[in-house]
Formats: sequence, structure tokens, C-alpha cells
Amino acid sequence: MRLNISNAGQFLAAGTVESYEAQVAEAQKALENGTCLGNDFLGWLHLPSSITPEFIAEINATAKVLQENCEAVVVAGIGGSYLGARMVIDALSNTFGWLKPSNMPRILFAGNNIGEDYLSELIDYLKGVKFGVINISKSGTTTETAITFRLLKKLCEDTRGKEEAKKVIVAVTDAKKGAARTTADKEGYKSFIIPDNVGGRFSVLTPVGLLPIAVAGYDIAALVKGAQDMEKATAIDVPFAENPSAQYAACRNALYKAGKKIEILVNYQPKLHNLNEWWKQLYGESEGKDGKGIFPAAVDFTTDLHSMGQWIQDGERTIFETVVSVEKPNTELKVPSDAENLDGLNFLAGKRIDEVNKMAELGTKLAHVDGGVPNMLVTVEKLDEYNIGQLIYFFEKACGISGIILGVNPFNQPGVEAYKKNMFALLNKPGYEKESAAIQERLK
Repeated sequence: MRLNISNAGQFLAAGTVESYEAQVAEAQKALENGTCLGNDFLGWLHLPSSITPEFIAEINATAKVLQENCEAVVVAGIGGSYLGARMVIDALSNTFGWLKPSNMPRILFAGNNIGEDYLSELIDYLKGVKFGVINISKSGTTTETAITFRLLKKLCEDTRGKEEAKKVIVAVTDAKKGAARTTADKEGYKSFIIPDNVGGRFSVLTPVGLLPIAVAGYDIAALVKGAQDMEKATAIDVPFAENPSAQYAACRNALYKAGKKIEILVNYQPKLHNLNEWWKQLYGESEGKDGKGIFPAAVDFTTDLHSMGQWIQDGERTIFETVVSVEKPNTELKVPSDAENLDGLNFLAGKRIDEVNKMAELGTKLAHVDGGVPNMLVTVEKLDEYNIGQLIYFFEKACGISGIILGVNPFNQPGVEAYKKNMFALLNKPGYEKESAAIQERLK
């Protein structure tokens, strides 16, 4: 993985990015020494290097049980409890075949919304399918996931019987406490632990992400190896100019201070759509607090050039872009020649589709830079487990550094609780009587 910030640096005074070196070093020290805000959630920092072959083997063994006994596996979780797994699986999957290799269970994601039609249609589909469940929740009481798990547990037991259901329901939860832990122990489910010191948005390299990815048939050892190598490449002793996470954190903070309040993550590969979603949570939930924070947006190009392209080219100049570029596609397809040439595209005949895509990427970058939009470029060799692992840790490490430079706690999310209190009060949840009365007064 490589980072190029030159097309962003030209929008800043000479030496601006380099001027952040001392702040980055202090942020790195605060992470390493555990002296930063949120220091009880630093388990992700050296997580890749702590993962053992034995642990990977245990994950793979459980994945094999689900593979051998299920046509589909539903991952029940919300936020960080599903976005990382979905990002990796989608990046590695056959775009139209759901999964590759094709003999693996179909991976479905639920528990991330409260849409009645969504859940009803899911249940109707699963009635004719041998399915299993990976229930991912530290507490077991997160509303969206808990409702979904109630439905899935009942259907699985009704259709497969309680004993067989026990084999194909796996809990990823707290080590000792919470409703999901109690249920797992009571029912005898296989379970994995969500480490107390790893927040949800940093949890893709824990069983939260590794188990669903393994069930989908992908090489989690290679994913972890990519993250391990990036952990080394971004370590505290790596010089600032050679450290991609340090450079990215410094450049985005310099742009923010210069009035660039919105960062747009860009990809040119449809398989990376859920990288956008994972990244938006990682940075939005980490930095958006205390009245501060770069707003994380994302687009899929070239598709969104036909919708958001106009705004990016000519709209308010408060944005910058970070482009994730994939050097080598996994397949080869060329533009055919056409005798009539009615579309005028014979000038492309014989060229690889990826060459056309790369020229669209380069042409867009030039146009956007000319239009006043700073661009950073993150390049990965190809979409495989190793390279995705590198990308995950690169963004995580940069996020920790960036949040500390910004002056916020990158590892909490106090604002997430506000809607929950109102929702529980409106639903008359026991213990929320005072809040319910206050809301009813407001609604008069």
C-alpha cells in the first residue's frame, strides 16, 4: 500500500504537512503509552501482532462447522459489529455471485435496522433455507440487533430443532456479562469474546470480523498478515516522512485547519462500496464531537460522477478527496471492436476495461485538482486478503493519530446515546418514565 499526498500538499503552504511532525510524534507516544483520552480502548493498536496461529485455527474450525451445516449464515450486528466484515467480504466476493468460492454459505447481514419489511422478507426467505446465525453484540440489548436475534433464534429452533440450532448459532459477545453472554451460556452456543479494550469500529480484526470473513471462505491469516505488516510500517519508530498513517493524519488535519471541512473517500471499484461505509463510521464516530471534526462523505466513481460529480467539481470549496486506487484487477476483459461503430468507441477496441477506468480516474483527479479540490491517493496492489488487511490497519492507525491531533477522544461516542434515550422513552421502556413525560410535554 502506498500513500501520495502531493496533490493535496499543493493547496497548503510549503512545509505545512511537515510542521505536524511533532504533533504526530506526541500522538504516537500518547497511543503507545496509553496517556491519551480514551486510553481504555487501545486494544486495537497492537491487535494484529497479538493474533496467534492457534486463534486463527479456532476461528476457522468454527467457520467450518457453519459451512458444513448451513446454506446461509446471517450476521446479526450493527455499526462496527458488521461493517468491517461486510466491507472485507464484499471487496473479495464475486460481484454478482455473492460469494467466491461458490460452495460457501451465502452471508446475509441483519440487525442493522428496524425495517419491518426488511425483517419480514428476510424471515420469509430463511423459512426455506438451512441457516445459521452469528450474533454479534457486546451487551445483547442493542435494540436493532436484539430484535433481529429474537426472530432468528425462534425461526432457527422452529425449523431445525433446538439441538441442531445450538450447533449453528454462534455468539460474539462480552466475556462475562450482558444478555448475549447469558443466552450463549444458557443455550450452550459456541462463543467468542469481544475484547473489552477494542471499540466496535476498530473490531474487524477480532472475532467480530474474522469469523464472518472465515465463514465466507476467505483467508483470515492473510488478512491478519497484511495488518501486521502495516502495524510495523506505521510504528512509532518509523520516520514521519515514511509513515503513511502519520502522513495521512497530518495532511487531513492541515487541510481541515485550512477550511476543508469535508473529506470524500473515493473508489473506482464497485466492490469497495462498503469500504466507504466502514470508513465513514470509523472517522465520523471517532472525530465528530466537541463541535469539531471533518465530515466523512464517500462516493463510488465513475457512477457518482454522474450525480455528485457536478457538486465536487464546482460546489463550495470546503472539500478534499482521498482516492483508494486498485492497481491490478483480478480478471481481464477487453473492449471489443464493432464493424458499425455507431457508439464511436472503436478507438477503445482492444484496450482493457481497467485501462479505461484508470484514465477516468486520472482525468477526474486532474479536473478536481484544477477545480480546487485537494486529492490524496491511497494505492493498493490488488483486492485480496493481504492488501485489505493493510488498508484496515492504515486507516485505523491514522484515525487514532488524527483524533488526538484534533483534540478529541477518538475512542468514545457519547452522541450515539442521545437518540436511544428518546426512542426508549417514546416506547415506554421501564426506567425511562421521567424522560417519557418530558418528551410528551414537548410534543403537545
